[in-house]
Formats: sequence, structure tokens, C-alpha cells
Amino acid sequence: MTKKERYNGVIDWFAKNMPVAETELHYMTSFQLLIAVILSAQCTDKRVNTITPPFFEAFPTPEVLAASNKDVVYKYIKSVSYPNNKASHLIGMAKMLVSDFNGEVPSNVADLMKLPGVGKKTANVVVSVAFGIPAMPVDTHVFRVSNRIGLTNNSKTPLETEKELVKNIPSNILSKAHHWLILHGRYVCTARKPHCEECGLTLYCKYFGR
Repeated sequence: MTKKERYNGVIDWFAKNMPVAETELHYMTSFQLLIAVILSAQCTDKRVNTITPPFFEAFPTPEVLAASNKDVVYKYIKSVSYPNNKASHLIGMAKMLVSDFNGEVPSNVADLMKLPGVGKKTANVVVSVAFGIPAMPVDTHVFRVSNRIGLTNNSKTPLETEKELVKNIPSNILSKAHHWLILHGRYVCTARKPHCEECGLTLYCKYFGR
């Protein structure tokens, strides 16, 4: 099977079996999404969704969050992973939004990555989900699933994976494909033991073929 045939088969299967694929994080604005994605690093979306409603109510704008302090923010997010670091990042992010971006979340990856707590993956998620710009954020699920299926050639880094996926997936479905791979990795192609018996991609999967 050629790489093109593998990609075409995987894309066709997802298009038919997962026509709707979206983030599982709850948000209403680009600012709320940015907060949620920062909080979701090495933490489940389910956990993040339990703490963000009171957080969003307490800190409705970058200006309000920027005027707060780490101890106050920590109380709202203490149940997520690395709450100390994330509290600092959230306040720093809000202060930079106010000082450098007129309180608005920027819509490009380069500017987003200037913000504390925002790496390439987080920036890609925000431009993709909030602004509809084609992007391929690579988290642990995307990285694992892409390598297992054979969409990537044993990529060693998230950036290698991102480049390979962007090169081979049409830009008009790139953002949806990101969610396809995340959801597949979260519920079917899990880390410790993939549920191959439940998977519709076995025909195209290098891991299953072994």
C-alpha cells in the first residue's frame, strides 16, 4: 500500500464515520478557549471542563485576569496538573494580551507563541478552533496514532509529525483531521492497549498489519 492510498483510505473512513469532529473543551470566546487549552496541557479535557465555568465567571476578560494574582488564580485551578506554573502562565498571558494586543487574542501562530504558556501546539489549536485557520496541532494522541497507522514514518518529534500530516492532508479538512486523530487516540487507539477489535482503520494500519 502506498502512502497516498493509506492517507486516502484513512480520510475516507473518518469522513464517513466521524463527519462531526470538534474539540471537547467547553468555551464561548477565543479568550476562553486560550485559557482552556493552556489548562489542558498534560490534563484531561474532562477535568478542565469542570473548573473553567467558575474561572470564566471570575475572570471574564484579559483585563480582569491581568489584575489578579497567582494565589487567587491558583485556587480556581488547583485540581489541574501543574497548577502553580499554569497560574503564572495565565496571568502573564493576560497581561501581555492587554499590553501588546489591545486585550484581543491574536489570530496567528507567531503572535500567540509570544504569550506565556503558549507553545506551538496550543497556538495551532487556537488558530484552528477559534479562527478557522487550517492547522495541525500535534498532541500525544495525534503523535501516537499517526505513527501507529503509518501516516508518518516513525516521526521522532511533534514538529516532524505536523509537517508530514500537513503535507499529505488537504488544507480544507486539516483542522477536522486533527480532531479525528485526537478522538481516535482518546477512545480507540489508546496508549497502553489499542482497541483494534473496535477499529475501522485496520485495513490501512501498519501496527495492525504486523
